[in-house]
Amino acid sequence: PLFRSARMRPLTDEETERLFKKLAVYIGDNVKLLIDRPDGNYVFRLHRERIYYAKESIVKLATNFARKQLISFGTCIGKFTKNGACRLHITALDFLAPYAKHKVWAKPGAEQSFMYGNHVLKSGLGRLTETTAANQGVVIHSMGDMPIGFGVAAKSAQNCQQADPMAIVCYHQADVGEYLRSETHLT
Repeated sequence: PLFRSARMRPLTDEETERLFKKLAVYIGDNVKLLIDRPDGNYVFRLHRERIYYAKESIVKLATNFARKQLISFGTCIGKFTKNGACRLHITALDFLAPYAKHKVWAKPGAEQSFMYGNHVLKSGLGRLTETTAANQGVVIHSMGDMPIGFGVAAKSAQNCQQADPMAIVCYHQADVGEYLRSETHLT
């Protein structure tokens, strides 16, 4: 197994590249802002196939615990699948939302549907960033500008204007409803 590890360790160069590519889909060049923050240095660590994002001082404190006793530290933002692909969890939303390059705002009715795991349809689209291209990572917001999840744009901003009301404009990837639906898988 390529990524199986029970101990906490820094990401390899290959793992770091995969993670940064995945993050860049949503936040572009702002990935560097996740590491060089004004409130201290932050790092990514791998523990039991999960990717954790934590302040460097917390990571140093976590090394004082035995491997079997350490359940988690920092924020679990995703995991590596068994074939090595990086998958972001909904817990990454707090770090993606402030730096997102492309956003979609869902109408109140579509907001609830999205939080049940459905895609965003044209009829539920409030507005979206004008520069959004097809297959671009987007952060979905409520009309009150609260981030509720993230996904991938199915159509560009220009194509959305002429789209059928029942056409999918944003594919669902993660939503805040997962905190209730999948709470055992998020740690």
